[in-house]
Amino acid sequence: MKLSICTDVMGDLPFDAMLDKCVELGVEGIEMTGGGWSPAPHFRAETLLADRAELSHRLGEIEARGLTIAALNCSANPLDPGEMGKRHLKEMQDTIRLAGEIGVKKIVTMSGLPEAAPGDMVPNWLTYTKSWPAEMPNRDRYQWEDRAFPLWHDLVKLAGEAGVEKIALENFSAMLVWNPETLFRLRNEVGDMVGMNLDPSHLFWKGACPIAVARALGPAIHHVHGKDTRIERGLCDVNGLLELKDVTDVANRAWNYVAVGAGHDLQWWKEFFSVVGMMGYDGWVSLEMEDFTMSTEAGIRSSIDALQATIIR
Repeated sequence: MKLSICTDVMGDLPFDAMLDKCVELGVEGIEMTGGGWSPAPHFRAETLLADRAELSHRLGEIEARGLTIAALNCSANPLDPGEMGKRHLKEMQDTIRLAGEIGVKKIVTMSGLPEAAPGDMVPNWLTYTKSWPAEMPNRDRYQWEDRAFPLWHDLVKLAGEAGVEKIALENFSAMLVWNPETLFRLRNEVGDMVGMNLDPSHLFWKGACPIAVARALGPAIHHVHGKDTRIERGLCDVNGLLELKDVTDVANRAWNYVAVGAGHDLQWWKEFFSVVGMMGYDGWVSLEMEDFTMSTEAGIRSSIDALQATIIR
């Protein structure tokens, strides 16, 4: 396994300064974020597809520093029923085309989440039951069979034509794919190109065990994010783990995204990477840093130290 970093966390830096920072931090790869919800300006697919000279320049700067593009990331909701969904879908398509242009074989993204019925204008995350009330089964069928399956058949076809080999879907909340069961529901329909971006941080607050998840996924692990969550003692016992407070309200939340090692100790992370490797994954581990309990710089450096000490090389 090799260490990379999601460039969103350095979105305030100019392109060259961001690359220099990656070298200084000692990472080997960059998960280039751009499109979808990412505000990072460094590698916007639509811009670079329209400006081959700038694309060549940026690739040259990456190579000159000895860095590798681990994946292109476009975290988005292409199934949103509004204008955002149309924009996100185009940006995902452009990201796939850009990956094909530059020989990047892996896309990191999200499954998307549609509305629950024709005519609805808001995505609807159905997590209670698909058997009651009586209308729930049809809502579930509509989301998957009418909306998700056709779109993902098209995206997989486009990716295959572009030369992309893996699409890694993050097990994020408010997405159709958010755990192994939902991943396999999509993967069994559209093929093995689709796998999981195994992000432990989201699984912790859902009550799942990322080590058990790694075993269940096996070869469906397409990518791994190095990101931790701390379940806050006392607070989680009162209100549970369905947390709606702002992510910056760290003192009052039942759980928080934290630097790697600040939620689970290094022994846990060693076991996690050992099992991930045992399942056959030997690719990139990308640091995604969203710890609001400390400075960004402290969180990045603390996380990198923890990941360097625990990933299997």
